[in-house]
Amino acid sequence: MKLARAKPAQPTDHPHIAGKIQPITQAPLGKRVWATGAEKKLLDFAVTIVTEPPLGEDMAFSHAILCQVGLPRARIEDRDFMRRSGDAWLNVQAGYLDEGKGPVPQPVPYGVMPRLALAWVSTYAKRHNTREVPIGDSAAQFLRLVGMDRQGNRYATLRKQMHALAACRLQLGFKGRTFNGQPVEQFDAWLSNRDTPQHSLWPGVMILSDGYFKELIESGVPLDNRALMALSGSALALDVYCWLAHRLYRIEGRPIVLHWKNLREQFGQEYRGKDPDKDFKKEFLSALRKVLAVYPKAKVRQVTGGLMLMASPPPIPPKEFNIPAC
Repeated sequence: MKLARAKPAQPTDHPHIAGKIQPITQAPLGKRVWATGAEKKLLDFAVTIVTEPPLGEDMAFSHAILCQVGLPRARIEDRDFMRRSGDAWLNVQAGYLDEGKGPVPQPVPYGVMPRLALAWVSTYAKRHNTREVPIGDSAAQFLRLVGMDRQGNRYATLRKQMHALAACRLQLGFKGRTFNGQPVEQFDAWLSNRDTPQHSLWPGVMILSDGYFKELIESGVPLDNRALMALSGSALALDVYCWLAHRLYRIEGRPIVLHWKNLREQFGQEYRGKDPDKDFKKEFLSALRKVLAVYPKAKVRQVTGGLMLMASPPPIPPKEFNIPAC
C-alpha cells in the first residue's frame, strides 16, 4: 500500500485555489505571500487535491477520539500527558521498552512523527482488516512511505518516537466509555546496528492491540493522505485537519460557534508565557490557513470571539469510505 503519491502537481494559478489560499476573509491577517519551500509544497498539494479526485491510495484513517484530542506537540518533561475536549479526553503515560539490554524508559510520544506513524499503521490495519501491520525492511523505506526525507535527523527522530509510541499506555474516554491500553501490543525494538554503516533494520511486524483495532474498525475517520503529507511540517496543523475532518461532517442544522477559550482548552494547553491566549490564536490561525488550503470543502469562518463551523463534506467522499484493500 502506498501512503503518499510520489510527486505532487506543479504550482498553478487555478482560480479555485487562489480563492482558498486566504479562506478566512474576515481575519485581520494581512496579505499572504507564498514564497518559502514549505509554502510551495503546501500549494502543490492543494492544487492536486482540488484538481484530482482522491484515489484509493490517497485515503488514510485515524482513530475518532484522536481526531478530537491529540498527543503533545512538543516534548514534555512529565511522564504523563492529559488533553480534554468537551466529553472526549486522552491520557498518555510514558512506558518502558527493552532495547536489547533490559528496560529503557521512553518519553511521552510527541510531534509530527507519531501522528503520521499512527495514521499509517491505522490505515493499513483498517484497509486489510488485520492487527498485524508490516513495517518494512528498513527505516529508510518507512520514511519514504510517510513522505519524509532520508536525512539523519529524521532517522533519529523516527526511531525515538516509534519506541515511545510502542511503549506508551494510552487511555481514551468519551461519555462514560473508557478505552484502556496501548495502541501497540507487540513491537521488537529498533536495535542499533553498530557493525555496518547501514541504518538499523526494522522489525517485520507491529501488532496493534485488540481494543484499539476494534475502535478503529468501528469508527475510523477517513482522511486525505495528500493533506497529511502537505501538513507534515506542523503537528498543530495535522491536529486541526483531523479535527475538522471529523467534526464538520457531523454538523447538522445551524452552524456552531466555538470561542477562543474553548479552542485553546482543546488545542493550546502547551502555550505558556506572558500572553498565551494571543500566542495561541496567532499560531492556530496560521495552522488553520494551511489546513483550509488542503481541505477546500471545509466551511470555517472567523467571527468575533472565535470560529464558526458549518456543515461541510468530508475530505473523502462517503462512497469511497469502504474501498477494497490495495
